[in-house]
Amino acid sequence: MAAAAAILSLFLAVHLLPPCSAAAPSPYLSPTTLLLNYQNMLTTFKIFICTPYTPFEFPDAPASLFYNSLLRSPFLTLNPAEAHLFFVPFSPYISTRSMARVVRELRSDFPYWNRTLGADHFFVSPAGIDYSSDRNILELKKNSIQISVFPVVSGYFIPHKDITLPPSAGSPLDLFHGAENSTKTSILGYLRWDGKTELNLVNELKLDSDFVIEDKSKQLESSRSFRESKFCLFLYHGEVARIVEAMASGCVPVVIVDRPVQDLPLMDVLRWSDLALVVAVPHSGAKRLKQILSEVSEEKIAEMREMVVAASKHLVWNEEAQAMDAFNMLMYQLWLRRHAVRYARR
Repeated sequence: MAAAAAILSLFLAVHLLPPCSAAAPSPYLSPTTLLLNYQNMLTTFKIFICTPYTPFEFPDAPASLFYNSLLRSPFLTLNPAEAHLFFVPFSPYISTRSMARVVRELRSDFPYWNRTLGADHFFVSPAGIDYSSDRNILELKKNSIQISVFPVVSGYFIPHKDITLPPSAGSPLDLFHGAENSTKTSILGYLRWDGKTELNLVNELKLDSDFVIEDKSKQLESSRSFRESKFCLFLYHGEVARIVEAMASGCVPVVIVDRPVQDLPLMDVLRWSDLALVVAVPHSGAKRLKQILSEVSEEKIAEMREMVVAASKHLVWNEEAQAMDAFNMLMYQLWLRRHAVRYARR
């Protein structure tokens, strides 16, 4: 076991975790802690599935990839007594009423829900769930860990408890390399527009030659635009599905939003404040947006490009889970939440 841990440590250090120094800043909140905790998770973390399940096909690719990877993972146990967390497998098409019935059955037939009022349980809901007057749904919403697909509608996500799944890139990523850093970053900002979100801002950006706006409906090679752009613009709740591809291409993401963003993927792992710009831009704020982007130095952009490429490796979904990919980093975030308060039995 010690030899295996040493091999894993070397593999992660060489292939995934970049060096931490003043010259090579890290995209991680705590690289050393991450490595030690990740190894601990691999050898100790156990999850029990609460009810009999049948495979679901989620309409959202990240949810399906997470669900199917979990069912095949070594984290599952048939012994609930040794489980750290309990998975409640809801169908993606379940109604609120049926969801409440499942929780009610867990409360009456399954001894573990009542120990924590569901705080050591988790479930997948791609869009997230809202508050409800029903006691069962309210406990599920307030206590249990919700796993949703980024981004989540405001009010459907509770920071520090809930987790978001990175969007699926849909194809293998062609990682940007530092040697290419000096080539062709001629575009200040690139936006892949969904054709309907933030129309006023998009129209203003179209009039500025420093920005390139491409319509989602057109078959264009956006990966080339990612590489040629310093910043890639993403309208929150708009076209954000390709944020991972943009990061892998070395394009610094700029999330344009009118409220604080608290549901970015891997918030417990990545230092998003150094990986992306979150800009509150009003409907007619193209001038202000350009000013913000233009004030970022070339040295800072080069530093951020290296970090977003490193971070993108942890946002990639694979059919078969790999070391520190999106699935395993989601499991790591669950593992960090395993210390739920267990109420004394009466």
